[in-house]
Amino acid sequence: MKRQDLAGVALPVLHTPVAGAWGSAPAGALPPTAGSERGSDRDSAVATAPAAGPDPTTPYRSAVAAPASRRLLMLCADDFGLDSGISIAIARLARAGRVNAISCITTGAAWAADAEWLQDMPASVSLGLHFNLTHGRPLSRRLARAWPRLPRLARLTTQAHLGLLPRAAVLAEFHAQFGAFVKAIDRPPHFIDGHQHVHHLPVVRDIILDAVEHIQPMPALRSTAPVLGSSAGVKRRLIERAGGQGLAQELRRRVIPHNTALLGVYDFARTDYRALMQGWLAAVPPDGALLVCHPGGVTSVGTPDPIGAARLRELNYLSSDEFVQDLAAAGVTLGQVWR
Repeated sequence: MKRQDLAGVALPVLHTPVAGAWGSAPAGALPPTAGSERGSDRDSAVATAPAAGPDPTTPYRSAVAAPASRRLLMLCADDFGLDSGISIAIARLARAGRVNAISCITTGAAWAADAEWLQDMPASVSLGLHFNLTHGRPLSRRLARAWPRLPRLARLTTQAHLGLLPRAAVLAEFHAQFGAFVKAIDRPPHFIDGHQHVHHLPVVRDIILDAVEHIQPMPALRSTAPVLGSSAGVKRRLIERAGGQGLAQELRRRVIPHNTALLGVYDFARTDYRALMQGWLAAVPPDGALLVCHPGGVTSVGTPDPIGAARLRELNYLSSDEFVQDLAAAGVTLGQVWR
């Protein structure tokens, strides 16, 4: 992969991990940048990049490729495209085999440039559309006339359950965000989900379900019920009752590929992400599950990020040897879980 320049910051080459035996040292290793044992002086510019986390020339062990007897987990990093610091961190993790799905927001200013980091991703990494109705501004002129700025989740949820959403405008927005993904990636998404789970809300889910049935190849949809893991607390009930249960029923009725369980839900205030992950890994059912995560580096100056500290904690853990050790101890490996 060629060196890219995102938001004016020179970044190092991200090397695709090499599949190997589970736990073997070469598996998932990121070799040094060409032309130097540890990379040239130009590569030292990564210190100025808006992304935190390990040096991408440090050898990683991949979490992908393991005996078929292990339980499968799809580990999806959300919010790629929201900010370059977030996107760079996610791309590094994916190329190191630490996540195997990336969900992309196409409404942000960073999307067009950051999408270059998704070129030539390993075939084991699925790329999806993170449909956004709650952050920033709409892409479509039709929805922008109704909502110059996208509403907060509470307002959107209330309007959805009262039947007050501008259906035609939301449909236009879905087509605009879907089109932005296809334009940048040159193919439809492997899956579709929603920023803050908006895809499961009444009206919104009907729009997406109807659209998916006419897309070839058919994308999978993220199911938001049942939510597993003791960390979910009250958020489990909110997610499932706001629309998760209704979406799960429709996915089964329409025979649309989806995950059968969701993990990774917590309040972002917990600081021991490893303990959270160990609990989620223990809860992975025999038929697999999808786990959402939100790793990221330092965002651009002036970009508020209410979960910025949690993003850094998640990035540091997912980059660590402890993550690979915890997967092995739980008998879990990363793989596809759509049913």
